[in-house]
Amino acid sequence: MSLIAVEAAITVTDPSQRAAILERSAPIQKATRDDEPGCIVYCFAADPCQDDLIQVYELWESEEALAAHFDHPNYHDMRTMLGAGGLASAVSRKHRIDASAPVYGSDGTATAGFG
Repeated sequence: MSLIAVEAAITVTDPSQRAAILERSAPIQKATRDDEPGCIVYCFAADPCQDDLIQVYELWESEEALAAHFDHPNYHDMRTMLGAGGLASAVSRKHRIDASAPVYGSDGTATAGFG
């Protein structure tokens, strides 16, 4: 079974509203984490380098868990809330992950390999 990662970049029309949008999204983020089986990570956060950008990172246990999320009221509530908040654009992608390993070895050295 493969993990599924979703990453997105959401651009808001008015950067001064980004913090309010993220505040309104927090209860939906928490509900998704708490109530949806297979949700490992669900995070919408302010990009520290671009004031009109929200970065999204999601991690799901399976394609089935992600599919169930797309049918869940939390997903529809988030889309509605973001749409009402003034979206300029959004780009999202999903990735199937077939291997996971620690970044740092026992000696504290970062490695890119999985072996």
